[in-house]
Amino acid sequence: MITDKGQWNKPGLYATEGFEMSSQKTSSIPKGEITPTQQMIASCSGAIITSLLVTPLDVVKIRLQAQMNPFPKGKCFLYCNGLMDHVCVCENGNSKAWYKAPGHFSGTLDAFTKIIRMEGIRSLWSGLPPTLVMAVPATVIYFTSYDQLCAVLKLRMGDRSDYAPLFAGAIARVGSATVISPLELIRTKMQSERQSYRELSTVIQSALHNEGWRSLWRGWGPTLLRDVPFSAMYWFNYEKGKAWLCQYYSSTDPTFAITFTAGALSGSFASIVTLPFDVVKTKRQVELGELQTMKLSTQVSSSTYYLMKRIVAENGVSGLFAGFLPRLIKVAPACAIMISTYESGKAFFHRYNQKKQRVTQLQPST
Repeated sequence: MITDKGQWNKPGLYATEGFEMSSQKTSSIPKGEITPTQQMIASCSGAIITSLLVTPLDVVKIRLQAQMNPFPKGKCFLYCNGLMDHVCVCENGNSKAWYKAPGHFSGTLDAFTKIIRMEGIRSLWSGLPPTLVMAVPATVIYFTSYDQLCAVLKLRMGDRSDYAPLFAGAIARVGSATVISPLELIRTKMQSERQSYRELSTVIQSALHNEGWRSLWRGWGPTLLRDVPFSAMYWFNYEKGKAWLCQYYSSTDPTFAITFTAGALSGSFASIVTLPFDVVKTKRQVELGELQTMKLSTQVSSSTYYLMKRIVAENGVSGLFAGFLPRLIKVAPACAIMISTYESGKAFFHRYNQKKQRVTQLQPST
């Protein structure tokens, strides 16, 4: 049990606790420290639970949008599940359950009720497969990388270790976004043209031959402009908030309520600050998806500055903050659920490892 409240300034406590003990001869492994594999399992569990809880909200939101403005064939919309964004290409009004447009919902609660009654409760999770295929691996990479990086930076930064979460969050997001970006474009192309994996391989090889490797990372710049500042601010504020709440409630262990609250508040703040870049990223992704669907040239300007100027010219400065409330309503609970589940998973493995080490120490040596 840790009694020093200052310890809670350390990110991913269960991954970093005990580094100061590593020099002791009694054990080469810090007591209770969790392994990278256990961090991956904890983040995977968090991603799955977050997807299961947040997906129905976006399914209902898209149904309501489709009812007000039906999506014509060839058009795209962005499906957001709280963990990742997915560009969805419309083939016809009823080909995908999460953008059917029956046109008889009077509101959110009415939509929930009628979807369950008329189509079954499983329809509320009709957008889940792309989440599990892409968002879960991305989340595992992101959270595990963050904990590992932050542990190293904490040791190396000394008196400035309070800023370790900021740098670790930014670097981890660059890595996960870079890995996932090509997969998102490939998935969008498969959905728009219904290609087999063999056909898709031929298309990708052709694109690489004609446009080079950079073609797989279209929209990567706007993605980083939104996600990297978001990640840096989120983790810095989360660690500070968690430490403050633990001190305020005189708690040596961060409870589920503490991590949930800190995650929601830090996620809300970061989402508001980075909203203009989120608008640019969404517009870029949707335009690219529609150009690919209609098999038109994708050589459009990827300049974030150009897109911002265009949005301001068309909709005014307020256009850069479009979707403020929906984004806040979705990001806050998603961040809170993900981080509190992740911390709970790490706490479980922390206790498990401590118990396992005590049992091992009590066994007579042979």
